Amino acid sequence: MHSHSIEQWTHDHAFLGEKHDENERRTWLVVVLTLVMMVGEIVAGSLFGSMALLADGWHMGTHAAALGIAAFAYRFARRHLGNAHFTFGTGKFGDLAAFSSAIILGLIAVEIAYESVLRLITPVPIVYGEAIAVAALGLCVNLASAWLLRGSHDHHHHGHSHAHDDHHDHDHHHDYDHHGHHHHHHDNNLRAAYVHVMADAATSVLAIGALLVAMYSGWVWADPAVGLIGSAMIASWAFGLIKTSGAVLLDVRADERLERTIRARMEVGEDRVTDLHLWQVGPGHCAVLLSVVTHQPKQPAVYKKRLSGLKGLSHVTVEVETCPH
Repeated sequence: MHSHSIEQWTHDHAFLGEKHDENERRTWLVVVLTLVMMVGEIVAGSLFGSMALLADGWHMGTHAAALGIAAFAYRFARRHLGNAHFTFGTGKFGDLAAFSSAIILGLIAVEIAYESVLRLITPVPIVYGEAIAVAALGLCVNLASAWLLRGSHDHHHHGHSHAHDDHHDHDHHHDYDHHGHHHHHHDNNLRAAYVHVMADAATSVLAIGALLVAMYSGWVWADPAVGLIGSAMIASWAFGLIKTSGAVLLDVRADERLERTIRARMEVGEDRVTDLHLWQVGPGHCAVLLSVVTHQPKQPAVYKKRLSGLKGLSHVTVEVETCPH
């Protein structure tokens, strides 16, 4: 048993994005802004008997709920960062929140499409001035929210290196180079919040345009027709978000380019990679588990050095097997 400290061989699993705290603050600000807008519209709609304000207020509530999920995900991931219960840390909790938000966004698209079809079949009278004013106010709030969430590309933060005196090597790399790919650096949780406010902003822009056309041309069908276009666009964004966040949750291959680079660096001389798994464990953080078979097994430090400096590679496990022939 070791009588000296083994601290230099141990490591944590802190796989949060570099801008995690900043993104959390921004998301909470957007939540507060959305809630204030929601309450204001509902109160004003009730006082002045405006159905347009009431409807938009409750609609804002749906977005506030989705944005709240994103904010709580940041908070949870930060507060449970050192919790050993989570094998690879809490870096993927944001992707779980993003997946949930994408489902809500898809339901919003279905709701808009349903209401639009009903209004195409049975047109309802529109108070154009009031409806345009509400859409313009919502657009201003959404643009302010989008500005707060503008930092949509997260980057990694640096870890540290370790080596074990056996043939299994776990490594947190401290240096980065230009061999990594960029897509796994995205913070899907922030992206989900951004998509929500942009979807609402796009809906407002389309609504203003359609209402102006209907008001001056008398084409009442223009408003619900544009609503269908907007719902299709929002559904497309929701599907894209489900696809990217779901891929992280299901440990889909994180970066094929990085995987090829790892394989090329490991297969030196007679060393051959027989098994390689690369997956994302947080924004800008990938983990790799690989097996190497060789005639002459080397020390773990040799394999660790081959992968040092790879951008986005934060956790490495290497298994070395001796070729019997």
